[in-house]
Amino acid sequence: MKAAKKALWIVAALVAAAGIGFWLRPVSYFNGILYLREALTGVRNGTVQVNGCRVHYLVEGPASGKPVVLVHGLGGRAEDWRNLAPWLARAGYRVYMPDLPGYGRSEQPAGFSYSVRDEATVVIGFMDALGLSHVNLGGWSMGGWIAQIVASEAPQRITRLMLFDSAGLSVRPDWDTDLFTPASAQQLDQLDALLTPHPPPVPGFVARDILRLSRQHGWVIRRAMIAMLAGRDVTDQLLPQLRMPVLLTWGAEDRITPLAEGETMHRLVPQSELEVIAGCGHLAPVQCAGAIGPKLVAFVQR
Repeated sequence: MKAAKKALWIVAALVAAAGIGFWLRPVSYFNGILYLREALTGVRNGTVQVNGCRVHYLVEGPASGKPVVLVHGLGGRAEDWRNLAPWLARAGYRVYMPDLPGYGRSEQPAGFSYSVRDEATVVIGFMDALGLSHVNLGGWSMGGWIAQIVASEAPQRITRLMLFDSAGLSVRPDWDTDLFTPASAQQLDQLDALLTPHPPPVPGFVARDILRLSRQHGWVIRRAMIAMLAGRDVTDQLLPQLRMPVLLTWGAEDRITPLAEGETMHRLVPQSELEVIAGCGHLAPVQCAGAIGPKLVAFVQR
């Protein structure tokens, strides 16, 4: 009986400790669940050195498959492709998802500019480090902007280009760019409303932890945003020069990079295809992967 009571007390203490930990650092717990899901579904982790920076990446799909590289957006990470990448992996492609410098589990070098052009140089270096001479390249939001620059600077290496709710045009945002580094629960709610139609409420303790991380890592996002808003790397003149097939996928209700921007890109790239996903916002590759996946696979298989 004494042993049983002791065991119960130990279990109760562990449950209490886990509960307190979840209350204090819920994002870490959510990440742990996500990492466990990756391990259980065959997604592998790797790191490479690119220009002296340690770059973490995820990879899934058969080792013999044709390579696809997917580049996340501002404030994002490799896991943002968790719902879309499996469509490509199941179709036999080898999908590489790097964490750009400053994001996810890659390094945050203090002296890096975090501009889209310098991030594009890292993506090319990432491909070099893994021996990827020809890839299908995709990018979402800021990652789409980066992908456009990569396709412009190394067109012979890009078989097909996929842009998801992409930035890159010379268009000044009509929303408060400071929301990408929220400093209050109200700003976090405003950011959620920009990112997705009808967002669910964020529990207070989760919002508190997100704001803590924003204070800790927001300097990277601010530096990247300053570089983007400077307008030096816009792609209006680059897009008409692209010759590879281009797929543009857009959430119809996107408020960050509105559909009008996708339509402009479609006009600038005559060989492009534009797929509009009804009911979806800027987070379409996560929230509407079921609608995007078949169109994406059909495009790369053509």
